[in-house]
Parts: sequence; structure tokens; C-alpha cells
Amino acid sequence: MSEYQQIGVIGAGAWGTALAQTAAVAGRDVTLWAHEAEVAESINSGHVNALYLPDAPLSDRITATADLSDLSACKAVLAVAPAQHLRGVLRSFAPYASEALPILLCAKGIEQSTLKLMTEVLDEEIPSAIPAVLSGPSFAIDVAKGLPTAVTLATRYKSLGHALMEAIGTPRFRPYWSGDLIGAEVGGAVKNVLAIACGIVEGRQLGKSAHAATIARGFAEMTRLAVALGAERDTLAGLCGLGDLVLTCSSSQSRNMSCGMALGRGESLEDVLSGRRAVTEGVATAPAIVELAGKVGADMPICEAMNAILAGQLSVDDAMDRLLSRPFTAEGD
Repeated sequence: MSEYQQIGVIGAGAWGTALAQTAAVAGRDVTLWAHEAEVAESINSGHVNALYLPDAPLSDRITATADLSDLSACKAVLAVAPAQHLRGVLRSFAPYASEALPILLCAKGIEQSTLKLMTEVLDEEIPSAIPAVLSGPSFAIDVAKGLPTAVTLATRYKSLGHALMEAIGTPRFRPYWSGDLIGAEVGGAVKNVLAIACGIVEGRQLGKSAHAATIARGFAEMTRLAVALGAERDTLAGLCGLGDLVLTCSSSQSRNMSCGMALGRGESLEDVLSGRRAVTEGVATAPAIVELAGKVGADMPICEAMNAILAGQLSVDDAMDRLLSRPFTAEGD
């Protein structure tokens, strides 16, 4: 039996529910915390998350709760609250976290108010926790239905990484270990902003060539920021960087790309977000990325343009003109 037989999941949105299902399929006993009591009731009574993931039947190994104290006996916890709400949720959970508890951070973003990565937020709120990052190309419904998926699981200690991989991995959900937490975090955060850019390209019908160029030049921006923050360049060429970028920038199933598509068609950001229950992480992350890039000297013109559009400072056409009028330069610059 795994040393991490009891797994907690904080956050019962689509992604948290999918990860809970994966851990259950791997043979673990899962306690899933939901912010909404009605979500917990739906999972416990009907084995389905009717609000966030209605098309995926759930294992009876999952027990949902609206009380964070019910996770106190868990041997490892996956924190899947949205990036801008993670600090508050971790602070509420802190009294129930056991000493040296492994916490896998599954939110993809940078805290807007502090420019902190999620590992830094965790260190401030639960200093005794052992941080890990789970990131990579994965749509919740694919994972929940058991479709083949591969992700990065980053920890400082390889032995812990492999134990966690064994605890939540299955033949169809394949974690790959990395020792680079910063690279895993930055890749997941930046790709959300770049997906909005690719969505705008699609919504404006600028063509597949422009779409490919946006992914490639966006990948260069992602890598610049990650390396400037101390990540290893090779990490960004893997699942948590390029892999996640390709998926999120290539499907309207992505909330970030579909947001960009609507903006490209001329819809307002307010109208796009008002009709959504789930969080579009790239919208809140964009200003944090631009400010952080400025502090470390990383040139990120696509992300800057997206931030200006989202903030209402530039129209889509003006932002596009600004990008296309930049001086010619070497590809590696």
C-alpha cells in the first residue's frame, strides 16, 4: 500500500475533481474539499460533480466535504484552488496541515498583489509543508474520463517525487518527475496569457501561420522569464512548458483561448467573463507577469500586448500593429 494512501484535494472545480478521480482510480482514498456545500452533496449522493464536471462519473472512493478540517488525516494534499485565491485557502487549511505535509500545487498563475509564485505563497502560509508542483497539458474532462495524459510533477527531492508519482499516477495519467519547481510554475502561468493571444489570432482570422508564430515567439517569452527567475531552460521544452502551451493554444476547450477568440471577434472582456463560472486564469495573471518581467529584465512583448488589451489600454488592432511594427532582430534575442 502506498505511504500516501489518504489523499486530500482542495478545490472541487473541474480540475480538482478530475485529479480526485485520478487519485481514486490509482487506488487512493480521497477527501475532496468543495467551497460550495451543494457540490459536496452532489458528489457524495450521486458520485458526480453536477456543477463543474457533469459528464464524468466519479469513484465511490471520493468523499467530498465543505470542512477543511476533514483533510487533517491526509498524507498528501493537492491544492487546486485558483491562483488568486490560493493564499486565503491555504491560510484556512494551515491549522489542519500535519508537519512536513507534501502539498502539490496545481494552480497555474502568479499572485497579482505580490508577484509571488505559488510555491512562495505556500511557504508563507504553511512553512512546514513540502512543496511540489503538478503542471502540464491536461484538460479536466480528458483526465476525468481516463484519456491518456502526461504531466510534470516537480519536487526538490527525487524520492518524494517518485512516491507521489506512484500515489496518483496510472497507466493513463503519467507524471514525469522534475527537480525544477520554478520552471514548472512559470510555464503553467505564462501559457495562459499566451493562449489568450492565440485565441485573438483565431478570432481575428489571422491564419494558421500567425497562430504558429504566436506559439513559437510566446514560447521564447516564457523561457526568458523562467530562466531569469532561476529555472532550467530544458524544463520549458517539456510537458509543463511547451507541451502545456501547445494544448492550451490549440483548442477552444481552453478557457483562456476561448476568451481570446471572443475578444478577437470584438466582444468585450466584461461580457466574456460575466457568462463564466470557472476562472480564466490568464486574465488575472497577465499584469503580474508583465510587472515581474519588468523587474527581472525579461522582454515579453506578446504578454505586454495581452495585458494592455485586457486592461482596456489598447484595442486589439492597435496591439497587433504595435507587435508587427517591432524592429527586426535575431531569433535568439
